[in-house]
Amino acid sequence: MSQQRSISRVVNVPPAAPGFVGPGHLAAPVVSPENFEMNDPFILLMDDHLDIGDRPVGGPHPHAGFETVTLILDGAIFDRDEGGALNAGEVQWMTAGSGVIHNEDVRTKGKMRLLQLWLTLPKKERWTEPAFQVFHSDSIPVRHESGAEIRVYSGSSGSLRSGTRNYVPVTMVEINLERGASAVQEVPVSYNGFVFVIGGSVRIGETTLNTGQVGWLDRPTDNNASIVRVVAGESGARLILYAGQPQGDPIVSYGPFIGDSKQDIARLFAEYQAGQFPRLSELKKQQV
Repeated sequence: MSQQRSISRVVNVPPAAPGFVGPGHLAAPVVSPENFEMNDPFILLMDDHLDIGDRPVGGPHPHAGFETVTLILDGAIFDRDEGGALNAGEVQWMTAGSGVIHNEDVRTKGKMRLLQLWLTLPKKERWTEPAFQVFHSDSIPVRHESGAEIRVYSGSSGSLRSGTRNYVPVTMVEINLERGASAVQEVPVSYNGFVFVIGGSVRIGETTLNTGQVGWLDRPTDNNASIVRVVAGESGARLILYAGQPQGDPIVSYGPFIGDSKQDIARLFAEYQAGQFPRLSELKKQQV
C-alpha cells in the first residue's frame, strides 16, 4: 500500500526584487543554493518575471557542472540560435556538463514569467558532453482527471511518461486544479521533493500552502511506494511539483559553475577564458 507523503517544512518565497536584466525584471529565489545538502538534488530555483520590451534577456554567459531546466509559466521567449520560441507550458532542459555558453540572444514576447531550476549532475557525469532538449506543447504528456490537469515535464504521472532523458531521475509535473478538486501523484519513496504554489491554495496532508509558498515533502523511513495527494482550496490551485533522487555528493558553487572542489572552479574559469566552451547554438546546429 502506498504511503501518503506530508509536508515537513514550509518556506515563504521572498518578494521578487530587481533582477540582473535591469528595469522590468523581478526575480525571487524559490530554492537557495546554500541549502543544497538538505535540498539535494536541487541546487537553485529562480522565479523570474520579465516585462522588458525589446531588450535582450542578458547576454551570452557560461555554465558548467550541472543542468538547467527552464519552464515558461506565462508568456514566451524567443532565441533564434537556441531552438526558436518557448511558449507557456514548454521546457528547455540543458546539460551544461563540461561547459557551454548559453543564452546568446534571448528576447521576450511581451510580459512573461519563467522558473529556472539548477539541478545537480551525478559526480561521475559532472563533466559529460553538453547537450540540450526542448519540449514543446505537442510533445508534453497531459493527464486529465476530474477537475484536474497534470502536465508531465519529466518522469511519469499515472500511465503517462515524458520523453525527457535524465542523468538524475526527476519527476517534474505541473498540476492545475479546479476549486475543491484533488489529484494524486506518485513519487518514488527515495526522492526528495517539494511543491511550489503558483496560484490559489492547496492542502497536502494537514498542511495548507498558499500562493508563493514552498512545501518540502517528508522523507519516508520505509521502502513502500509513496504518493502526494493535493486538494485545491476555494479558488483552485496551480502548482509545480519537483522530486528527484538525492545524489549524496557535496558540491562547490561559484557563480555559473558547479564543481566537486575549488580546483574544479578555477579550472572552469580558465577553460572559459581560453575560449574552450562551445556555444549552445553550435550544439543546436549539430542536432539539425
